[in-house]
Amino acid sequence: CAATATNRPGPGRMTPRKAVAAPLTAFVLHSWDWSETSLIVEAFTRDHGRIALVARGARRPRSAMRGLLLAFQPIELGWFGQGEMRTLAKVEWIGGQPLLQARALLLGYYMNELLLKLLPREDAHPVLFQAYAEAVYALAIGEPSQASLRRFEKTLLKELGYGLTLDREAESGRQVDPQKRYAYVVERGPILVSGDEREAESFSGRALLAIAQDDFSDAETLAQCKQLMRTLIQHYLGGQRLSSRRVFMELQEL
Repeated sequence: CAATATNRPGPGRMTPRKAVAAPLTAFVLHSWDWSETSLIVEAFTRDHGRIALVARGARRPRSAMRGLLLAFQPIELGWFGQGEMRTLAKVEWIGGQPLLQARALLLGYYMNELLLKLLPREDAHPVLFQAYAEAVYALAIGEPSQASLRRFEKTLLKELGYGLTLDREAESGRQVDPQKRYAYVVERGPILVSGDEREAESFSGRALLAIAQDDFSDAETLAQCKQLMRTLIQHYLGGQRLSSRRVFMELQEL
């Protein structure tokens, strides 16, 4: 697929053509107004990671792009250009899924915000893309979303180079004991805690081993994984605040 350049050719010269990237499956993470008629779109693709695109004319009422650039819907995008900001040339609908509603919508925005704040542009992560797509689908069809959400968070940290050590004690290197409790020290791993520390920010060895195996069949494991992911993500955000989390907490107070 190609788009013809708009520059008028000089005498004896062929009109140059702008090479358009082959359409790739993507999700819109965020978009905002760029001019009276255009948008800037942050998209997440399987093969190029997070990219920024100028969608020229997308705000016009009759724009073919207008109704396709929706968050949480798989689409195909093609673009051209060099540098940090590319120009969107093509959008195709590849089969929608139910729109996210209520709590699921907030959780979706939470995942998008994590990608926008933590994932560098132009850094491909196919495994993370798959984890994101699976989590969005679970939210869309109303399946229990906590396990997919925890897998997404865990995969995000691993793909960013912050992989978790969950099955070995940080100090001794021994296998984590499912009958004991551990504190989790960022960038080190599980540290065995004494009896009087058992309830303070600690995790059962059984839950840590289950998280390591992506086994979220137990409610206690899900709850402890949520606690662990929140601690780790806050650390790696480096003081950045999540608007989606603030909104969610405010709604819970109503």
